[in-house]
Amino acid sequence: MSTLLTIERMVAEDEGEGDAVVCIHGLGGSANTFGPLLPALQRHRVLRPDLPGSGRSQRAEGALSIGRYVDAVQAFCDRAGIARAHVVGHSMGTIVAQHLAVRNPKLVRSLALFGPLITPPDPARKAMRSRADKAREGAAGLHEIVDQLTQVAVSSETRQNHPLAVAFVRESLLRQEPEAYARSCEALAGAEAAAVDRIACPVLLVTGDEDGVAPPQNVRAMAEKIAGARALVLPRCGHWTPVEKPEDCQRALRDFLASVRN
Repeated sequence: MSTLLTIERMVAEDEGEGDAVVCIHGLGGSANTFGPLLPALQRHRVLRPDLPGSGRSQRAEGALSIGRYVDAVQAFCDRAGIARAHVVGHSMGTIVAQHLAVRNPKLVRSLALFGPLITPPDPARKAMRSRADKAREGAAGLHEIVDQLTQVAVSSETRQNHPLAVAFVRESLLRQEPEAYARSCEALAGAEAAAVDRIACPVLLVTGDEDGVAPPQNVRAMAEKIAGARALVLPRCGHWTPVEKPEDCQRALRDFLASVRN
């Protein structure tokens, strides 16, 4: 059974008992992004917020930014009584997680980052701003975005053999409110890099061999910048790693958390 928490218009699911795990989703995601990972977290207290502007937290007002997300997650942990936690992130959420680990190392016990990136490259920033404009066209614009992303954000094998995974990705994106999604795109477009060389906790980086957002070569380079970080590349997998390869991600996360001793 999960408990629904609402703090300052930010909604989160809180379930389980044990060491805390905080999950931070990406652009177009929600708490449900991490549903496929829950079997690996059965002995933990898992907090899965919808970031401001996403999912059930769409009523957030004003501009959105990575800094605002970091503030929101920090405040939510404070209000939920979480002083130390493993942090799991996906996509844009991995950037938030990195900043959180640098800002508050006492809070972040470890980082498990799926589809990780330090910042978007310049072409991706431009694409995010164009996507924001398209989203502001309303439901039709969002539908066009989703059709495009379905072709590039998941692997060819997922598209051919795992229709439920494709349906999940489409529904996650289509359920976003267009204006809030546009502001979320602008938040990612404006993302600045965290000082990842200052991250001292254990770090796991997981990507897919067909992930165009977090290509394997970029993730391996990212691992070299973070002391002790381990990079794992999943075959026949795109950007929605927990959804496309749930069993592999569960295994990697379970083994990683078991190895964290501090």
